[in-house]
Amino acid sequence: MKLELYQIDAFTDELFMGNPACVVPLKNWLPDEMLLKIARENAVAETAFFIDSGEEIQLRWFTPEIEMDLCGHATLATAHCLISLLQYPGNILTFQTKSGQLKVSFENDLYYLDFPSRMPVLSDLPEQISEALSIQPREVFKARDYVLVYDSEDDIRNIRINRAIFDLINLDPGGVIVTAKGEKSDFVSRFFTPQAAILEDPVTGSAHCSLIPFWAQRLGKKDLFALQLSERQGQLYCKDQNDRVIIAGKAKTYSAGFLWTE
Repeated sequence: MKLELYQIDAFTDELFMGNPACVVPLKNWLPDEMLLKIARENAVAETAFFIDSGEEIQLRWFTPEIEMDLCGHATLATAHCLISLLQYPGNILTFQTKSGQLKVSFENDLYYLDFPSRMPVLSDLPEQISEALSIQPREVFKARDYVLVYDSEDDIRNIRINRAIFDLINLDPGGVIVTAKGEKSDFVSRFFTPQAAILEDPVTGSAHCSLIPFWAQRLGKKDLFALQLSERQGQLYCKDQNDRVIIAGKAKTYSAGFLWTE
């Protein structure tokens, strides 16, 4: 079976920056085992599969290991694929996903993702996570992911993870966010997933479902600019809307081609 395959860098306006995602349009759903094999073969953090029936767009996200309940950068990449490459009629997309209905709009080169808010609450830090960190956090919170708050942007840049210890933890489908107030942005972050093929996710839209309400409350503002400080880096334009968050970013197409499943 021949399928279209697009690779798109999300949350950036530069190639080889941001977070790469693969996007595969489908006519009908393939077996989950096949979707996972395709995601594993693509070897990026997330592969998005979608079916556009004309009435709605069904969307699913797979890492090389599991199906995810929510993924920001692969949703942005899918929107870019539909609007910029496949000539989708209109600039508002409605996706049906495991996290419910998600809307994406496109305006002035930015894709605006309307996602659920996940305000983190105070938590204790599991010993194995603490032992895996080169720098200890000042505060610990948790929603889907652990949110570890640090004193400075330098702390976030300098954190190192002991993977041998970190991979003993099972947080499916979550991960560990490290964050601090930014120097040239409102806040910065990095994101790590234990037992994943890719330890550090370059730019994590879904993590900002927790980061946006957290920093909006702490900084006393609704509109925020965020940087994710991975090697590839990413820029996110954020807005807190109480029970929802808006996560906006740009995208660049890296490649377009085909794959064969047999």
